[in-house]
Amino acid sequence: MAGVGPAPKENRSRKRDTPTREIIKSDGKLGGFPLPDDVLPVDPETGDREEWHPATVRFWENWRASPQASKMVTAPDWDYMLDTALMHHIAWSSGGRNSERFAEIRLRVATFGATPADRLRLRLEVEVPEEYPVGASDRSNVTSIEDRRRRIAGE
Repeated sequence: MAGVGPAPKENRSRKRDTPTREIIKSDGKLGGFPLPDDVLPVDPETGDREEWHPATVRFWENWRASPQASKMVTAPDWDYMLDTALMHHIAWSSGGRNSERFAEIRLRVATFGATPADRLRLRLEVEVPEEYPVGASDRSNVTSIEDRRRRIAGE
């Protein structure tokens, strides 16, 4: 069985082969603007404006608070993200009937470095603050497997 090969050297033999990454970190401020309600459709019968889907509100607030938001400095950056949020809202509100929009949303958020792979491609590195160590999460909603087995068995 083939192995993965030797560990890579810290510095490659050619300087051009050693990628330099720009380190970005959150400035502690919210970027952009709150989600505007005036872009959502109005019900012609009642005249009521649609509400943003909760998943889209979370999506938008996560982007506003992300370290990538410090790189999104122009109004067109945030307008592009607003268009993406509107697609996100439509896809989530349709109950899965507009799931083809998720491919476009994925491409759009990749341009801002949504996933670790996207950030590698963009040569960005997110600086993780001391109070938020990598891998730490709130595990209050995680049930132990033993508890789950006892509940299923009726004990």
